[in-house]
Amino acid sequence: MDKIRKEDIKQEVFDLYDDYAHNRLNRRDFIQNLSAYAVGGLTVASLMSFLMPDYKSSVQVTADDPRLTSQYITYKSAKGGGTMKALLSMPANTNKKLGGIVVVHENRGLNPYIEDVARRAALAGFVSIAPDALTPLGGYPGTDDAGREMQSKRNRDEMLEDFIAAYDYLKSHENCNGKVGVVGFCFGGWVANMMAVRIPGLSASVSFYGGQPASEDVSKIKAPLLLHYAELDTRVNEGWPAYEAALKEHHKKYMAYMYANVNHGFHNDSTPRYDKAAAELAWKRTIDFFREKLQ
Repeated sequence: MDKIRKEDIKQEVFDLYDDYAHNRLNRRDFIQNLSAYAVGGLTVASLMSFLMPDYKSSVQVTADDPRLTSQYITYKSAKGGGTMKALLSMPANTNKKLGGIVVVHENRGLNPYIEDVARRAALAGFVSIAPDALTPLGGYPGTDDAGREMQSKRNRDEMLEDFIAAYDYLKSHENCNGKVGVVGFCFGGWVANMMAVRIPGLSASVSFYGGQPASEDVSKIKAPLLLHYAELDTRVNEGWPAYEAALKEHHKKYMAYMYANVNHGFHNDSTPRYDKAAAELAWKRTIDFFREKLQ
């Protein structure tokens, strides 16, 4: 059949994928439920292929981009004696100290999309660090399915501590000006919110469709927040009214945007949930926010 078009796919299919991608549906049940939408020439195999990430054709900033210095490094993990792997990127031949950005991945480890995002942040004039929370288990395994399974074996609060350790590493890096922010996606969006709760010195926090902190923790937030939500992401959006009420109650500095008619993961340009217009607008707002707060 002809190439599947995003507009021909029912929203229920994207909702099924969201349940599968967040471990609320196992692979067997996902395939079984997906079969109900394999009609009119569509097959389960073609739908599966359509929904899975395509990293090769979606890279915006390549690993060997001459405008950047980008390399894997290790830093001390939250637990004594251990180390974490991360991608450290910055503009090539920079002769000044730059604002720092911790880039936090989704629930599947440091995959090519998040590495690309980290390089985009560096290209915008920052020094970025993108840790791999799967390091203690051997690192991102090369596929998102295996990555999700691995990450489910780690305690999310322990992973949060490892990202906080990345903040400490970056803040004292010789190329950083001491102002460090965080941007996270999905699971990483929750991490970005929680780093704002946990780190009094955090300079800025940007969360893309991330879970919210408990209302009683909002009073601890010092950093200005930029929050991106997807209108069709009912799962994450359920927590937004209480979060917003607590932010207002405690007079916190925040900007929140709800992007119309887009799905959770709309910034991820390797999957069909990607929405180009919303992603580009949200990223522009993110970089503008970091330039205001970190430079």
